[in-house]
Amino acid sequence: MKVGIAVVGVGRWGVHFVRNFARHPQAELVAVVDPHPGKLAYCQAHFDLNSDRVTLAKAWKAVRELDNLDAVVIATPASTHYPLILDALECGYHVLAEKPLTLNPAESIELTRLAAQKKLQLLVDHTYLFNSTVDKGREIVKSGQLGELRYGYAARTHLGPVRQDVDALWDLAIHDIAIFNHWLGQTPSQVRARGRTWLQPERTMTISAEPGLADLVWLTLFYPNGFQADIHLCWLNPDKQRRLCVVGSQGSLIFDELSSDAPLTLQQGYLEIESEHFIPAGQYRQALKVEASEPLAKVCDRFLEDIYTGNSSSLSSGWVGSELVQILSCLTLSLQQQGEIVAVPPLLK
Repeated sequence: MKVGIAVVGVGRWGVHFVRNFARHPQAELVAVVDPHPGKLAYCQAHFDLNSDRVTLAKAWKAVRELDNLDAVVIATPASTHYPLILDALECGYHVLAEKPLTLNPAESIELTRLAAQKKLQLLVDHTYLFNSTVDKGREIVKSGQLGELRYGYAARTHLGPVRQDVDALWDLAIHDIAIFNHWLGQTPSQVRARGRTWLQPERTMTISAEPGLADLVWLTLFYPNGFQADIHLCWLNPDKQRRLCVVGSQGSLIFDELSSDAPLTLQQGYLEIESEHFIPAGQYRQALKVEASEPLAKVCDRFLEDIYTGNSSSLSSGWVGSELVQILSCLTLSLQQQGEIVAVPPLLK
């Protein structure tokens, strides 16, 4: 029996959920929801949606009681996630939520506990955790080929798109934090963030009393084992970058998403002492082969598999989503305190 799915929100990313679930052999797309009629018309035309089988609606309340509905995809602005996910869970529906889960750690934890109590699936679309290149990177890090892990760095910059509901920190940082956490098998114990605001100095996020949505953010993650990662985020930079690196005593692992021929590279090398001089040794570069696949398709596959089996995935569960929201909240506090180091409290499950 197919899983009846409604997609709520068909903006720049939500439309890809429609594409995947409309064609999935284990899913039955029963509703598409968005307040903009033009977006509904686009989905109907481009994905050949049968109006007799797929309800097109401008509001969630118009479809929340459909008889053939089993699961809901929430791909709306982050500020709307909590009430929509809460209502969907209370109605007895499984939920796949776009990142971040919410803008508040306590709300994220509440939703995760509620899903567990009701034996419902709550999966968060941290798409990079389903990326084959990221999977391969974790394998390399865990193998010990890099030697003693020392530090990491990442850059995620471009000229837009500029959000009006959250700042560059909440829009961009979650991807690289998720990858570092996944590769290291840890979450940071302390964080620090500094930023600058140019475009929207008067606009305020719902989670912050401070005006201004930061366009540029430099942040640092401090992990319990001494590893430190620095991340550069900006949506006001024509130099588009999607690059992340982990450096060890024996080499570096580089994930460059914009490199079509070699997105994952192992660059090994170390220093030897000769007559009180440090001499590079053991240097070689290897482009790692990775199976091509669409990460979002794997997210959709996992969501349906979890529904069918009743086994919750630990890869991108509500708890993983809650941990990332907790880290972002601490980074926001540091940003407001002009770069003071903030401790990340352990998540109370």
